[in-house]
Amino acid sequence: MARITRKELKSDKFAQEVGLTVTFFEEHREEIVRYGMIAAVVGLLVAGYVFYQRHEHVAREEALTKAIQVQEAPVGPSANGGVSFPTQEAKDQEALRVFTDMHSKYAGSEEGEIAEYYLGAVQADQGKLAEAEKSFEEVAKKGDEKYASLARLSMAQIYFADGHANLGEKTLRDLIAKPTIFVSKDQATIMLARYLAPTNPAEARKLLDPLRTRPGAVGQVAIQTYGEIVSH
Repeated sequence: MARITRKELKSDKFAQEVGLTVTFFEEHREEIVRYGMIAAVVGLLVAGYVFYQRHEHVAREEALTKAIQVQEAPVGPSANGGVSFPTQEAKDQEALRVFTDMHSKYAGSEEGEIAEYYLGAVQADQGKLAEAEKSFEEVAKKGDEKYASLARLSMAQIYFADGHANLGEKTLRDLIAKPTIFVSKDQATIMLARYLAPTNPAEARKLLDPLRTRPGAVGQVAIQTYGEIVSH
């Protein structure tokens, strides 16, 4: 089951917001000076609220980072002396605990929804497909667009594994039509082709054919997948 890495969770949103703020002040300099005194008291109140919100956001990010470290921890001795678990079962149980706590404590926040996505991934890896589907559905309905798309990608995998190929195909075609930064059109297309290959190889080849000329990893994976379908 696909995972979001800590690197992918990082963005330049803060830099963008700073840039927009600077532009606003430059374009409204006179108005700001004119009403500056009136806004001063309100500004102090807003600053206090923003500080609290930033503190809460930092706390959520730190909690999420620690939870993901559990998910990424090795089974067996750790090479660098970091977090490790004696068995996969022990690791899964701790991951379920930390991500459940994260989602309960920060429900409604971005970090809370990411925790719910990870919870679904752990459940799927354990073979608890019904529970995993429920977790992914919540992220798909309530999460940010990019995390929702990743949840739908995982739901498609569950649909195919659980004998609901029609739902899996529909979900992947929807992702192809509306790609995001986390789930590209090419990624969804290749996955759909792989799932269709056993029952509809002609359609699978049709999906892969235009991707085989793409440069880089996409073209290489498409060529390999196309060859696997032809050989069978």
